[in-house]
Amino acid sequence: MGPQKILVTGADGQLGRELRSLEASHPDFRFLFFSRKELSIEREKDLQSLFERQKPSFCINCAAYTAVDKAETDRDQAFLVNAEAVRLLAGVCYSVSTRLIHISTDYVFDGNSSKPLAEDDLPSPINVYGQSKLQGEKFALTENPDVLIIRTAWVYSAFGNNFVKTMIRLMKERGSVNVINDQIGSPTYAADLAAAILKICEAQKYVPGIFHYSNSGRISWYDFAFAIKELIGSNCKVNPIPSSAYPTAARRPKFSLLNTTKIASTYSLVIPEWRNSLEMCIERIKSQV
Repeated sequence: MGPQKILVTGADGQLGRELRSLEASHPDFRFLFFSRKELSIEREKDLQSLFERQKPSFCINCAAYTAVDKAETDRDQAFLVNAEAVRLLAGVCYSVSTRLIHISTDYVFDGNSSKPLAEDDLPSPINVYGQSKLQGEKFALTENPDVLIIRTAWVYSAFGNNFVKTMIRLMKERGSVNVINDQIGSPTYAADLAAAILKICEAQKYVPGIFHYSNSGRISWYDFAFAIKELIGSNCKVNPIPSSAYPTAARRPKFSLLNTTKIASTYSLVIPEWRNSLEMCIERIKSQV
């Protein structure tokens, strides 16, 4: 028997690329990476033939429609990728005994909580993106009782487009930036999430269900931006503004802080503190230049 196979969909996104960068340090696994162009998860025949041929031990589904504001007017496409395709993928995985690890979002909640959100808190999404992701969760759980769903929030990395890279760019170009100070949560460094997922794949006991993962701590987007400013040594002024001063097509949850106790205890994970992870990411971004 050769090494266990891990098939990664949406491999060109932030999480997919972080998983790719961990490949060399996990020789016990054989990774199969598929970008959106290489594998459209909404095409059932393609999925079925690939999974029957490869029979991977795990599938990590990083494929998603993530354009939150665009989803408000592109509802059909958001639901096709985030819900209908997840239903197909979950069913195919179950049919060949592949364990599906599916990535979801804090946007399944309305943001009206005042305490960290637990897995059994009632979802109530306030935008189309959140609605499509919640439907994907429901489909996955119906089609595949062995699915493991990880809800995460405020994802950033050294790859792709994200808040950290945008702030670094704006702080070089401008004398000041305005950043929302009334949305609360904790960011997720995609490298930390990728490492946590591979630890789940290595675990002696696989426990399916819904889990929450983000870095530890509690901040606003303004706090996040201010920390970025400090870590890059910028003189740019960071101005706190309310959400009402920055209207977007899709409403954002005001409170996205996730309770990560369940995933930490179930899989013996040590969850890094957000600022330490941000420092590591910024060092990686600097080394890319």
